[in-house]
Amino acid sequence: MKTKKMTGDRMFDIVNAILILIITIIILVPLLNVVASSFAESRALAEGNFIFFPEKWSLDNYRAVFKDTSIWKAFGISVAKTLIGVVTHVFFCAMVAYALSKRNLRGRKLYTVMGVITMFFSGGMIPTYLLMKQLGLLNSFWVYILPQLFSYYDVVILMNFFRQVPSSLEEAAKIDGAGVWRTFLTIAMPLSKPALATIALFNGVFQWNDFMTAKLYMTDKNLYPVQMKLYEIIVQQQAQSMNSIGNVALSTTSKGIQLATIVVTTVPIIIIYPLLQKHFVSGMMLGAVKE
Repeated sequence: MKTKKMTGDRMFDIVNAILILIITIIILVPLLNVVASSFAESRALAEGNFIFFPEKWSLDNYRAVFKDTSIWKAFGISVAKTLIGVVTHVFFCAMVAYALSKRNLRGRKLYTVMGVITMFFSGGMIPTYLLMKQLGLLNSFWVYILPQLFSYYDVVILMNFFRQVPSSLEEAAKIDGAGVWRTFLTIAMPLSKPALATIALFNGVFQWNDFMTAKLYMTDKNLYPVQMKLYEIIVQQQAQSMNSIGNVALSTTSKGIQLATIVVTTVPIIIIYPLLQKHFVSGMMLGAVKE
């Protein structure tokens, strides 16, 4: 009986390993093809007769990207809106979640119903545009920040995490003279790092990849994020080739510059993700006051 069980476990592990290997290959092959294509010489890229190793390698596409000053401006806007957006979004949602996690909050049920409604219904694109116009957010950097401050889905995640904070910790803080804000900042927030990091990562990826906000509310190209710049390059690819972007060598093509821009815009997320992944592990409250 024990032998059969061990054999079944081994088969289960083998099948899982095979499935994970297949999924990994499905994910990695297109990704590596994009990276290899971004380093390909324009003629080799046009022929497209390779997967990982082009016949001729070239850095012309990356030179074109980094020589274009608009790319650097767009990159700076993306970094700024991502950093500011993540910090303000996480902090605002955490404040709301901490308040809603208290059962003695007046009007808690009403606020909960209002929040749930926002998860399933929205005003629509045109009313939202008119609202942004009325608020004076068109062609403003703050249009990237203010509309993204609140997400009730993130509030629900944080609210459930805050409920796990031992009440004895908060009571001890009150005895020591800590107010609501100090308790929130020094106890609730540090003990909820896994949830905060997860929401920060999700919102950061959204902020970094978002180009629809710029497309809908921006006409000032100086405020375009890098994803909007990438969108422009993709649109220009319909012409099949272009001689330059700014002062770019003739050895580049729109497709090559598009692929190089994709790689450049993806690298920051790839670097940041492993740094935040360690916070996903729960158990941050281990060793705290036991109930």
